[in-house]
Amino acid sequence: MTTARILVIDGNVAEIRAKQIAALGYDSGTGYAQVLRRLDTSLRIDVLTVADGAELAAGVGLESYDGVTMTGSALNIYHGGAPVTRQIELAKAVFAAGVPFFGSCWGMQVAVTAAGGEVRANPRGREFGFARRILLNDAGREHPLFAGKPVAFEAPTIHRDEIAALPAGATPLAVNDFGVQAASFTHGRGTFWGVQYHPEYDFRDIAAAAERYGEILVTEGMFRDVSALKAFAAELCALQANPSDPTLLWKHGLGPAISTESLRLLEIRNWLLTEVLPRKGRK
Repeated sequence: MTTARILVIDGNVAEIRAKQIAALGYDSGTGYAQVLRRLDTSLRIDVLTVADGAELAAGVGLESYDGVTMTGSALNIYHGGAPVTRQIELAKAVFAAGVPFFGSCWGMQVAVTAAGGEVRANPRGREFGFARRILLNDAGREHPLFAGKPVAFEAPTIHRDEIAALPAGATPLAVNDFGVQAASFTHGRGTFWGVQYHPEYDFRDIAAAAERYGEILVTEGMFRDVSALKAFAAELCALQANPSDPTLLWKHGLGPAISTESLRLLEIRNWLLTEVLPRKGRK
């Protein structure tokens, strides 16, 4: 029996991916694929840069995959344009194909829009670095997406937008002061599990994003000045080298859901085990 096959949809356009490669050595799609392979080395993974118009290889349909996941993105749903429209249409096709679908941040926003929900600029402002006080509701505590997760936790995050309205029949699973942080729903033949944060990000990813956004974060009041931003990035790089550093974990208010990789990646692992591998077994 062949191994499970995953399609990673990279939500970013080429310009942003180039900046990510310059900072990290990999872009959002490649980084997501690396995380998936850490969780299961047997996975066959394809990355699709649909924002730039890339299409599936000849002879390969969405039904060829056992799971589809979508990365974060610097795009905004409400700004529209071809890179956004292409991803919404692909999400609709994923639902129509009945392939298990998972999304982080932008991936959740695209899936929600494709299923009839609404995304808007968050009136509370940007949530950056770490999402604080994410709290599972009763449905979240029982949902397999969060099996083994603490009831309250922090998670890596970078977003300026929010889910203003979930699709009909959707179940919110977690919230914090910035709004809905996780939800699940069915649409067409498909099932979607998604989070507003980035379980796939490590400390280095957040540090690189801070430096990439730079002055924007200072202007928005996230940091007092560029020096403070650079100090923040440096401390996250130190945590990358030593995730159990007690001084830095205390300073940034981070618990085991961040410092322990297995807990940070748990949502993606649970999706693979509960949605993807059973589909593969039914083929």
